[in-house]
Amino acid sequence: MNGKKLRVALLQMDIAIGEPDVNFRKVRSLLEQAAAHETKPDVILLPEMWNTGYALDRIGELADPEGERTRELFSRFCAEHGIHAIAGSIAEKRTDGVYNTTLVFDREGRVKADYRKIHLFRLMDEEKFLLGGDKPGTLNVDGTPGGMMICYDIRFPELARKLALDGAQLLFVPAEWPHPRLRHWRTLLMARAIENQMFVISCNRVGSSGTAKFFGHSMVIDPWGEVLAEGGEEEEILHVSLELELTERVRGTIPVFEDRRPSLY
Repeated sequence: MNGKKLRVALLQMDIAIGEPDVNFRKVRSLLEQAAAHETKPDVILLPEMWNTGYALDRIGELADPEGERTRELFSRFCAEHGIHAIAGSIAEKRTDGVYNTTLVFDREGRVKADYRKIHLFRLMDEEKFLLGGDKPGTLNVDGTPGGMMICYDIRFPELARKLALDGAQLLFVPAEWPHPRLRHWRTLLMARAIENQMFVISCNRVGSSGTAKFFGHSMVIDPWGEVLAEGGEEEEILHVSLELELTERVRGTIPVFEDRRPSLY
């Protein structure tokens, strides 16, 4: 893995609540902008619930049935440009209800992984309208193993540690994380990177939805906990190049995983 780099692009965007057509048009445009950048990304990440926003009272009618519309858009885009996509998360309608779902597409446009948000956020009534997933989310990007968490999930270090123990070196986090909890957002993401000695790539939305104001600050953090990139509070596309060999070096320098004593905790 020596010298191997991974170029990532984060689509930090506003979301039109309850308007999937508007959001799909915007995402299509942002994807093309990201692909045309002078350093073409290897992988693109979007924020949480970008297709509908938190229009939970109408989520059953707005959600993407089996993710088909999302699959069509990203399959075509990824195959055309040869780019991986962690397609943020969407409201996905399935036979048993609506899930907060991440779909992962490879360079050929195939769905290679998915993840349905495990921890539902009661402060936004998610548990009243959405179903929780029942398995961790894992993926592989050009041979580098990774994991997925969605927004509130980052408050649960056990999940991040399980992903790391299962081999994850990259952690992708789509989110809709609002004010006034910016300090929590930054601290938790850095903690997940430091304690698991892995890259954390997070994409948060901007804009407002009702009384909630979303601050962006999408972040890419390396396995030392250093912030490689951080967005502002407006729409933007962040481009970052990751030196993947750093994970191995950090884990070799401070052998946290070898020194664990799980029999005691």
